[in-house]
Amino acid sequence: MIQKQTIPNKKYFFLVCFIAAMGGFLFGFDTAVISGVLEFVSKDFHFSLFMEGWFVSCALLGCIIGVAAAGKLSDRFGRKKIMLLSASLFFISAMGCMLADNSFILILFRLVGGLGIGVASMICPLYIAEFSPSHFRGRMVALYQLAITLGIVAAYFTNAYLVNISLHNNFSGWLHYLINLEVWRSMIGLGMIPAFIFLFSLFLIPESPRWLLINGRENEALKYLNKINTSEAAHKEVKEIKESIEGESGIKELFSPVYKVALIIGLALPFLSQVSGINAIIYFGPSILDKAGFSLGDALGGQVTIGIINVLFTFVAIFTVDKWGRKPLLIMGISGAVFALIVLGFLFKLNIVHGPWILIFILLFIACFAFSFGPVSWIIISEIFPTSVRGRAVSLATLSLWIANFFVGQLTPLMLKSDNWGPAATFWTFAVLCAPALWLTLKLIPETKGKSLEDIEKYWKGKTSKKLYAVKTKTVGEVP
Repeated sequence: MIQKQTIPNKKYFFLVCFIAAMGGFLFGFDTAVISGVLEFVSKDFHFSLFMEGWFVSCALLGCIIGVAAAGKLSDRFGRKKIMLLSASLFFISAMGCMLADNSFILILFRLVGGLGIGVASMICPLYIAEFSPSHFRGRMVALYQLAITLGIVAAYFTNAYLVNISLHNNFSGWLHYLINLEVWRSMIGLGMIPAFIFLFSLFLIPESPRWLLINGRENEALKYLNKINTSEAAHKEVKEIKESIEGESGIKELFSPVYKVALIIGLALPFLSQVSGINAIIYFGPSILDKAGFSLGDALGGQVTIGIINVLFTFVAIFTVDKWGRKPLLIMGISGAVFALIVLGFLFKLNIVHGPWILIFILLFIACFAFSFGPVSWIIISEIFPTSVRGRAVSLATLSLWIANFFVGQLTPLMLKSDNWGPAATFWTFAVLCAPALWLTLKLIPETKGKSLEDIEKYWKGKTSKKLYAVKTKTVGEVP
């Protein structure tokens, strides 16, 4: 049973976590806006199937580059400065894409946006995990996933709304160009507004207390920890963090036998979450629904429904992850997602595409992902690594996620439109690729609810590599 823990200044604590989570909103918005933009951009720039995939996945390539750089940069310059960098990249990308007059410039600024997404996806949940007391950490990191889903649904709503007003209204001047002639420009350009808000809100939050301690700034760290803990708890946390740092030997420790299983989990779990096909539905939802007989307007409306379900079921994780734990949510969610993917494959294979069934099972898949894979992956990779190299370790884990995402984004349009592959085989492929995550959860992932980051470090150090792999008769247990 989780003991109740008080926070002296709850408003301050939630404000800081909310601002950091705004990076997730931009991540979600920038990712999902492409689902409505893709068809219009393809027509305006005469994209081939390859170029459609490249337009989507060039941002994912940017994510990979951004993540690869963000870990080392955040360990060197601090978490806050790197969040400021991500907000700036989002703003520049939205403005550049909106004004692009050829495909080269468009893709260049999509790449810049990808850099912003990659940096935010690594640094924002990491910052929240380091800032939050142990009994609030799960739900606060899940708040980041909620922000992603809100960004996604905001993109769906604005896409559908702008398409509707472009068809029923005739504007003049710049608005005529941005809404009537090439509505996709206004879809992307709207991203400047949340990027601007995120950028200036970041000046209100502190640096990560754990990063401050790593860099010898104990008084500053204690100042911020006292705002979210009792004085006794703050001093105890400082002591534990300092002890954990003193016992670590740098990046080499991450690749030692002690953290071997943690590294496997950190690389495998985010990778498997993406090859489940979640972003294939986010990016190519209209194309999938078009295969099921939906018109463009109905397909965009279906995407809005998908976005709403994504938001609602993320709340399940927020309210339960620190009560039920990480593992139960993963087991239930992954099982449901695999089942939904298999059924979707059969529906397309048997040509049962009329009526609500396709949308119903897509929504089931989204719901299962939203309370499990989505938030819990971010929580786990933000908490299982040692303090001194957490930035670079989370960077590696997030890099794994974006590499998987890149290939999904590049290959999905080819798979969906292939006569030899098609939607049925596409969904079955996602089911097969997603299923190993169930084994990973049952056999290797420890339960970490209610444990401090330092307790989790001690757990790994207290286990030998041989013991961690001895899972034939029992699963890895709860962190003591």
